Amino acid sequence: MGPWSRVRVAKCQMLVTSLFVLLLGLAMATTAVLIYFGPHFAVIGHASSQRTRYEALHLWAFSTGITLAALLILGAVMSAAATVREAGGLMAGAFLCFALVFCALVQVAFWRCHNPTQVEDAVLDAYDQVYEQTVKSSSVIWRQELVAIQDMFQCCGKRPPLGLPEGSEADLCRGQEAARQDCLQGIRNVLRMHGDIASTLISLGLASMVYVMSLSAFLWFAIRSGKYTLSPRPTGSQVGW
Repeated sequence: MGPWSRVRVAKCQMLVTSLFVLLLGLAMATTAVLIYFGPHFAVIGHASSQRTRYEALHLWAFSTGITLAALLILGAVMSAAATVREAGGLMAGAFLCFALVFCALVQVAFWRCHNPTQVEDAVLDAYDQVYEQTVKSSSVIWRQELVAIQDMFQCCGKRPPLGLPEGSEADLCRGQEAARQDCLQGIRNVLRMHGDIASTLISLGLASMVYVMSLSAFLWFAIRSGKYTLSPRPTGSQVGW
């Protein structure tokens, strides 16, 4: 394969990869919005009125997701435009966006590997706070918060030995609610599902960033060097594109 053919193939690959990165950015933005405004997390956040670990992690996850999504979308648009217009500056800007996303994703992956239960612990601590306040006090507000969480996660109370003794949760779990699963297990199941989605996006992001950075670096070199022509130009000699 000659040099012009390699540039042509790289250009087509960059356009396709830019589309994939754009879709990945939109998926990441959608996931971040669902995590922040989704009903499961919103009901926990509403009950966690005080400054807790959950609120800090919740805000951090949303901010990180939106920032990464914005960089992905910006990088995808810039790389596609740079490929079509053969603009070295745009290609360099796209490479910078992809490099920032790659570094951020590496840090997020490292954090998830070394703190696999931090999010789960924060959410369970928030539920425990509502549960304990409902059991210890007769406040109607705390009871309403607990009922809202249990209805959202389709669960009821905590099973012994973590919860109240057998039969002591009769006021908290009445009728068919008593047959629901343990709330600790129900919350863990929902968090694992969202965690699997996040892990998939992180893996796809890391793989695609390595690939698209290689393509953008190659095309930037081809554009800046002027050695290979990416598109037909009015010259006296025959060109390969």
